[in-house]
Amino acid sequence: MEQKLRDGAKALLEQGKVDYIIGFEPGSLKFTTTPLITRDKDDIDRLVINPFIVNNLSAYLTELEGRVGIVAKGCDSRSIVSLIQDKQIAREDIVIIGIPCPGLIDLSKIEQLAGKDRDEVDDITREGDRVVIVVDGKKQEFPITEVLFDNCLGCDMPTPSEYDILLSESSPLVTDKTSSRKKIEGLKGTSQEERWSFWEKEFSRCIRCYACRNVCPACFCKRCFVEESEPQWISPVPQWQDNLMFQVIRNIHVAGRCTDCGECERACPVNIQLRSLAKEMYDIVDDLFQFKAGMDKEAAPLLTAYAVEEAEDFIR
Repeated sequence: MEQKLRDGAKALLEQGKVDYIIGFEPGSLKFTTTPLITRDKDDIDRLVINPFIVNNLSAYLTELEGRVGIVAKGCDSRSIVSLIQDKQIAREDIVIIGIPCPGLIDLSKIEQLAGKDRDEVDDITREGDRVVIVVDGKKQEFPITEVLFDNCLGCDMPTPSEYDILLSESSPLVTDKTSSRKKIEGLKGTSQEERWSFWEKEFSRCIRCYACRNVCPACFCKRCFVEESEPQWISPVPQWQDNLMFQVIRNIHVAGRCTDCGECERACPVNIQLRSLAKEMYDIVDDLFQFKAGMDKEAAPLLTAYAVEEAEDFIR
């Protein structure tokens, strides 16, 4: 599949069908990749597909001019469709190279299972529904569901439905909806006071770096509300109440656009449990409006459409 990707991407550049290719290349650290944005066909041989292609590359589409070929996993393709719905990009300017995603490996889970820092791990390989971790020459084997990102375990669409080129027809993704929602259900099982205390502790660690906002494809405003001073919605000082308010407002802003790609939580440098907020909003939107982001590029964005038969309990 990796060679098919390189051949296809190179052909797109050589035939002048795209001006840029966005994909993944090996990162500078072990078991990582980094986004590759290039218009040079000689760079194409650096493209890779592996269990560590974590970035949602659709976030870069609003920054480039011209026709773009982009490597897209299932959740990435949904983000692309959402951007098309919001008229942030034009479908005719995008060539989507679809990857059936097998699920992405969360290195923090690997570290917990191996009892070692990722730099001390010799090798990580997937063998069907198992993952093999090698530390000091010794192999340890675990179910794949124990090392995938939580959002991967609950994925609704591992294989892109919107694409121009599909590198394979099916995905070997092993899902576990219960494990995917374990953190969320744990929170929902506590009292309101306990949840408030939990988020106070979480957001007291926030340094307001905005990595969660910057990595999110659904956060495409040219000027964010946190940068407004007339009126000033929240303090620029990273106090926990303002940090919580930022996340609550941000989640309302991306309601109906979030695809549960998990980028916000993955990018957080202090490991705040951001997906619990994002996924809960995702589920509320689905429950109230039977709407999941990025499923149909012809559908109107959630907050621009109204049906008479819609339930109105949420505004009473």
